[in-house]
Amino acid sequence: MIRMQNRNPRRIKSRYGLRRRLGIALACVLSGATLFAQEMANNSVLNNNTGVDINKIRIEQKMGYQIPLDLTFRDESGKTVALRSYFKDKPVVLVMAYYECPMLCTVVLNELTRVMKSEKRYSIGKDYEVITVSISPTETPELAAKKKENYVNSYQRTGGKSGWHFLVGDEANINQLADSVGFNYVYDPKTKQYAHSAGVMILTPEGKLARYLLGIDYTAKDLRFALIESSKNKIGNPVEQVILYCYQYDPSTGRYGLVIMRVVQLAGILTVLSLGTFIFMMVRAERHRSRMLNKE
Repeated sequence: MIRMQNRNPRRIKSRYGLRRRLGIALACVLSGATLFAQEMANNSVLNNNTGVDINKIRIEQKMGYQIPLDLTFRDESGKTVALRSYFKDKPVVLVMAYYECPMLCTVVLNELTRVMKSEKRYSIGKDYEVITVSISPTETPELAAKKKENYVNSYQRTGGKSGWHFLVGDEANINQLADSVGFNYVYDPKTKQYAHSAGVMILTPEGKLARYLLGIDYTAKDLRFALIESSKNKIGNPVEQVILYCYQYDPSTGRYGLVIMRVVQLAGILTVLSLGTFIFMMVRAERHRSRMLNKE
């Protein structure tokens, strides 16, 4: 009893709180590990039961490859169109998806819309075109029209309606386009869904693959640089060209990363130019002062 009375109540409470927090943290870790294990097991069962070969689900980057522009599809109005009609004098953002996708396609389109909205310098229709092609041959122009309406309204710029195109097509044309851009996917007849990767392609005005933005977490900067490069510098001001010099595209990540050596080189060039300008101004001022003294 005496020892209990001599203990510091605050210290006892602190130790109890620490143990409680450690217990909660441990429980969270164990719970997360259990959920992760269950998810892995579910994925394993899914892959084994469905027979889907996940090794075929990937995006193979084919930079510089010319896509077949003579392929024909139907747009959201039901009109038959050739891909060539969308490739004129602007770079093109190409999205391979399907409109009844319950999850990933919606995430890809939502993220692309978010990034395009946050990119304030360049707009759909004015500076580039966007083409969304359904990989499902059973989908209809009516369904494409509904998707277009949703995303054009979400984009909230005037060029969205004329510059963002939603297409459907037959299996032969879809497969040929998907193969040409390296978009590999697998249809699962049990779930009646397509297994595919996430990413968008940026093409030149001539229809050549220039850049890939992989995943769903790229930035407006990545899109801007990809558009500038894909347009062959037809868009982008001199300041952006200098900034782009300091960044390099990484095909393994589909992102633009800062290249330290280029930054150092650019800083060195700017330093030399600054010193040269300073010396020129000083010499010029000295000569001016000498002429003024001689006149006196």
